[in-house]
Amino acid sequence: MKDNRLKRLLNNGEVVIGTMLQELRTPAIPLLLADVGFDFLFIDMEHGAHNMESVADLLKIIRLTGMTPLVRVPDLQYHLIARCLDAGAQGIMVPRVETREQVEKIVKYAKYPPLGERGCSINKGHNDYKAEALIPFVQKANKENFIIVQIERKKAIDNIDSLLSVEGVNAAILGPNDLAVSCGISNDLDNPIMSDAIQKVVDAGRKYGVYTGMHIGGLQKLKEWMTKGMKIITYQTDLGFIKQSSSSGLKELRECAQDLTKNN
Repeated sequence: MKDNRLKRLLNNGEVVIGTMLQELRTPAIPLLLADVGFDFLFIDMEHGAHNMESVADLLKIIRLTGMTPLVRVPDLQYHLIARCLDAGAQGIMVPRVETREQVEKIVKYAKYPPLGERGCSINKGHNDYKAEALIPFVQKANKENFIIVQIERKKAIDNIDSLLSVEGVNAAILGPNDLAVSCGISNDLDNPIMSDAIQKVVDAGRKYGVYTGMHIGGLQKLKEWMTKGMKIITYQTDLGFIKQSSSSGLKELRECAQDLTKNN
């Protein structure tokens, strides 16, 4: 089984930067994003259009690029977590986590005995279809897999110490849109309610040795929270990059065309 490069970088004190695939599923996309230099790539099964087959195909490609492949599963269910890990994900993120009991379930579903209850099948995507000795494989998988809880509810903020103190949790990533909705406010990271909630997560992460991060498309806010201690930066999505680049370029071309029309 491969080492988890994402864990190595974080353990060395580095900030890791990645993005998320929601719609695009051709092999060229992970290859292109790896060439750009991203450290990790999420496949989004919650808000994206991916099914298990497209996830498995993309995971194989991502593993070849050197990026760390991660999957955001749509819900806290054993078969979703276990199948994504079997297919080759080196980490999973579970959305809408609110209670300690949920976090304990995530760890239990993601880890093999004696640390959890995940069923074992070798010669799958998780070890690139290679034959391996059973016990060393299980031990390394338990060590290398990266478990992320997504913090996007007011209840999760209230329970943050209880959530991040569960043994086996590696990271907490904030989802600002859902968090804002849960708090009944607009998605404004400068709103004191939002900034205080985010800071509470960062502080709890430091306290319990859990890496923290955020997924948004705004560069300035990502840089601001990096300086405050966030280590896992998920910038944009495939759709966000397309819209951002095309709208920026189109705006300049439209302005040029309008200037030419005025001068004629």
